[in-house]
Amino acid sequence: MLDYDLHCHSRISDGTLTPTEVVERAAERGVKVLALTDHDDMEGLDEARAAAVRLGMSFISGVEISVSWRTHTLHIVGLGIDPAYPPLAEGLRSVRSGRGERARKMADELAKAGIGGVLQGAYHFAGNPNMIGRTHFARYLVETGHCKDVKSVFNRYLVKGKPGYVPHQWAVLQDAIAWIRGSGGVAVLAHPGRYMCGRAGMGKKTMRELLAEFVEAGGQAVEVVTGSHTPEQYAEFARYAEEFNLLCSCGSDFHGPGESWRDMGRLPDFPLGCRPVWESWEHPPVLKAA
Repeated sequence: MLDYDLHCHSRISDGTLTPTEVVERAAERGVKVLALTDHDDMEGLDEARAAAVRLGMSFISGVEISVSWRTHTLHIVGLGIDPAYPPLAEGLRSVRSGRGERARKMADELAKAGIGGVLQGAYHFAGNPNMIGRTHFARYLVETGHCKDVKSVFNRYLVKGKPGYVPHQWAVLQDAIAWIRGSGGVAVLAHPGRYMCGRAGMGKKTMRELLAEFVEAGGQAVEVVTGSHTPEQYAEFARYAEEFNLLCSCGSDFHGPGESWRDMGRLPDFPLGCRPVWESWEHPPVLKAA
C-alpha cells in the first residue's frame, strides 16, 4: 500500500475541507507524504504545509492546472512547484480570470431549464469565490433537491450536451507544463482514464497522441493509481507509462467526505514495473511517523 497521496483538494478550490482539515484527515488515515493540488490556485499551500509540519508529515507543494486540448478539458498536476515563480503565479491568475463569467453563463443556462437562483446558491458553497466552478453548482442543486448527489448533477446538467454546461477556454497544454517545469516542478497528467469515458471520450489513438504531445512539451509523469481509476486502468496506464517513458504518480483526488471516488490514505500499490514520480525529486521527502 502507498503512503503517498499526491492529488487532493481543499476549499481553496472545490473541496469541502480547509487546507488544515485536509492535512489532518490525511494524517489520521496514514498518509505520510501529501501534496495539496487545488485547481488553478496555490493560496492554501502555506496553511497546509504548517499543518503537515505540526503533524510530522512530509508536504509537497502542488497545483492542478485546467487545460484545453482539442475538444477536451484536461488537468495537469504540478508537484514540487515553487509558488513564488512569477510565470506560474501569473499563468494561474489568467486561468482563474474567466471563472466568474462562466459561472454567470451557467446560471443563465440553468434558468432557461427552469432552475433559478443558482448563481447565488453556488457562491454560497465556494470557499474561494475566485474559484467558482461546476462542483459548487452541483452542491447547491443537491441541497435544493434537484439531484441525489454531486455525480448525478454532473451527469444530468453539467457535462457537454446538458442544460448547464458552458464551454470554456483554459490554459494551453504547453504553457501549463512550462509554468510547472519552470518553477522546478514535475508535470503529471491527472486521471487520464476519465478522458476516455463517455461518448465524447478519447479513444486509444487519441490518448496516444495526447501522451506524445504531453511528453514532447516536457510532461514527465502520469497518474496511474488515482481515485477514479479501476484496477484494470491501473494496469492500462502503467503500460502507457512504460511505452512513453513516463514516471508514475498516485493520488486519491479527494474533495470531501462522501463526495470522492476514494478517501485519503492507503492507496493500492503501483503495478509491477512502475517508476514512482518521487524517484525524480532531487531531495525526496523523508517519511516521518505521524
